[in-house]
Order: sequence, then structure tokens, then C-alpha cells
Amino acid sequence: MKVRVSVQLKPGILDPQGKAVEQGLHGFGFAVDHVRIGRLIEMDVPGTDPAEVKAKAQAMCDKLLVNPVMEKASIEVL
Repeated sequence: MKVRVSVQLKPGILDPQGKAVEQGLHGFGFAVDHVRIGRLIEMDVPGTDPAEVKAKAQAMCDKLLVNPVMEKASIEVL
């Protein structure tokens, strides 16, 4: 099954990349605020039970994909 993991910085964690993008957009005349940069991970996970596949994806996040000190993840089974 296809799984999509969205990883974002937790609130309160500084995002220098987001700040640089925000300033660049302002330079082009776009009015934006609070730009945050994250990652999107898509993968195929073997299984037919969505709950089991989501649990596997959560284990992957816990062990490798997400730094729990700075980041949070949302998992979507497609």
C-alpha cells in the first residue's frame, strides 16, 4: 500500500530555510507570513490492512525518518 509521511518542524523550532524562502517571496512581491519547510516521504509498504501498514510506517518514523526532538510526522495510508 502507498504511504505518505509528512514531516514538519515542531512549533517553536526555528526554521532558517523557511525564513529564507519567506524573504525571497517578499523580494518577488508576494505577501506571505510564517513559511515553514518540511519533507514529504512517499513509499510502498507491503500489506493489505491499512492499520497494520500505518503501524509499520510509524515504526519507520520512530526509528529513522523523524527526529522526535525537533519534528512531528503525520502518516496517511493512500
